[in-house]
Parts: sequence; C-alpha cells; structure tokens
Amino acid sequence: MQISELARRAGVPVATVKYYLREGLVPAGELTGATRARYGEEHLERLRLVRALLGPGGLSVARARAVLAAVDTPDTSVHAALGAAHRALPGVGPEGTADLEQARAVLRRRGWRVAEDSPALVALAAALEALRAAGAAPTDELLDRYAEAAGRIGEQDVADVPTGSVAEAVRFVVVNTVLLEPVLLALRRLAQEDASRRRFPGDC
Repeated sequence: MQISELARRAGVPVATVKYYLREGLVPAGELTGATRARYGEEHLERLRLVRALLGPGGLSVARARAVLAAVDTPDTSVHAALGAAHRALPGVGPEGTADLEQARAVLRRRGWRVAEDSPALVALAAALEALRAAGAAPTDELLDRYAEAAGRIGEQDVADVPTGSVAEAVRFVVVNTVLLEPVLLALRRLAQEDASRRRFPGDC
C-alpha cells in the first residue's frame, strides 16, 4: 500500500506517518521509486503501536523508543515486552525511597512474583507510607482484601492479551492499562455510593 492508504487505514494524517518514519519509530517501506515506497501490514501494525504509545500511553518519543527496542529485540518474550511497556508508562507513582517492606509483605502473602525494581512496587510503598503519615495505616487484612480483588482483575487482564504478535500484545496492554484505570476508579466510587445508600438509607 502507498503511504496515503497506510495513513488512512491507521486513521492518522500522512504528515504524522512521515514524522514517525523520520524519527525511526516506523521502519521505512520498500522503495518503488525515487520518492515512493510500498508499505505492508507490518507497517500498519507498527503504526498502531506507535500511536498507542504516544497517544493514550502518553509516552515521549524517547520512552516510546525504549518500548519499541524491547519489541524489536529478537526472541523477546511477551512478558519482557509488557514489562518494558509498564516501566515506560507515566503515572504509576512517584520515584522515592519509601520503605518497601510492607509492600513486599503483601506480595509474599499473595505469592506474587514481580521484579525487585518494579515501579508499581515502589508506588505501592509510597502510597502505604502516605497512609501511615496520615494516621490511617492499613491493616494486613485490608491490604489482602484489596490485593485479592486486584489479583482477579490482573488475571483477567493478562488472559485477554492477544497472542498474535509481541507488538499487538504491547499495544493492547498500553491502551487497556491507561484507559481502563480511570474506569476502575470510577466503578469503585460508584460501588461505594451504592453501598453507602444501602447501609445508611435514612440519609438518602
């Protein structure tokens, strides 16, 4: 397909495709003339991945390159590529020096195996530290209840990851992680409102 068709099928302007090509985010097509090239389905898949990283993913070009490098490394496992995507995504939590022990204890009780330097582990530790500072230190029972619910969601999330290609899997995870997290927060607050109405009916 020509660049105009590639852009049309991806739903982006031709100028955007040319920018991605210049930046090396999308590989060059097969030259068919001095100023013309032919593109295939692999270019369309790559373009959709780049759009997911730079759009909903909110990544900078530099961070997107890091994810794409993992995708492009021969024999990269889906797990490794998804890990690269998770590390690149913004908004996981602040970097810091929070005590990781309580967060690690949650993982041990659940039997979860995660990287020692997982950004989400650091984010959990920072959140727990903030709760302690506010005088609202969570009990192990509370943390385990939340972890159990999160475990069910995480299992379903991973079960839904497509297996056609590493790039397709990364695009799915980036879009669904970023765009579904606000859905989870909204559903939790709606559930709280409903539970409150049932527990305190006289106040309604």
